[in-house]
Amino acid sequence: MTRIAFIVGSPTRGSRLFGLTQYLEDRLDLAGYTIDFISAADLPAEDLLRADFNSPDIKQVIAAVEKADAVIIASPVYKASYSGALKTILDLIPQKGLQGKVVLPLFIGGSIAHLLAVDYGLKPVVAALGGTNILGGVYAVDQWISRLENGGYEITEQLRERLDDALNELRTELARYVPREPVNQQGWQAV
Repeated sequence: MTRIAFIVGSPTRGSRLFGLTQYLEDRLDLAGYTIDFISAADLPAEDLLRADFNSPDIKQVIAAVEKADAVIIASPVYKASYSGALKTILDLIPQKGLQGKVVLPLFIGGSIAHLLAVDYGLKPVVAALGGTNILGGVYAVDQWISRLENGGYEITEQLRERLDDALNELRTELARYVPREPVNQQGWQAV
C-alpha cells in the first residue's frame, strides 16, 4: 500500500495551512492511500528543539518519513522563508531520508510576493536530504482560505483546482514507480 507522510511546519493549529492539508488528506484518504500526519504543532517542543532522538514522538516522525513513498511538506511562509518549526523537523530526517521519495511542497503566505520561497528555500534542503523528485507544488495566499464558524475551512474554487492538479501530478509520479521486492540487504530489484 502506498504511504504518504505529511510534514506540517505550522507552529499553531489555527493556521489556514491546515485547510490546505485537510483538503489533500481527505482526497488521498478517499483514494486509499495510507497517511501519516506529522505536525510541528503536535510535537513536544522540547523534544523537537533539542532534537531528542530518544523521544518516542521523534522516533515516530523518523519512522513515518522512512516508510513513506511520498512526502508532502507544508509550511506557512514567514519573512520570505518556510517556518523555523518546519526546519527543526527537517533537521531530524537522516541525510538521505528523502531519497527515492516523491516530494510535494505546499506553502501559504500573506501575499504572492513570497512565491519563490519554495524554490529558493525548500528545494535546496530537500535536495540535501537526497530528494530528487520534487514536484512543482502549490503556493497559496491566506485570502484564498476562510475559516468557517463551525470549524473547518472554505477554499476558493481556483485554489481547489490547483490542489487537485497537484494531487494528479503526485498520483502520476507515484504510479511511475514499480512495486519492488527485496533482493538482498544491499539493494532492491524491480519486479
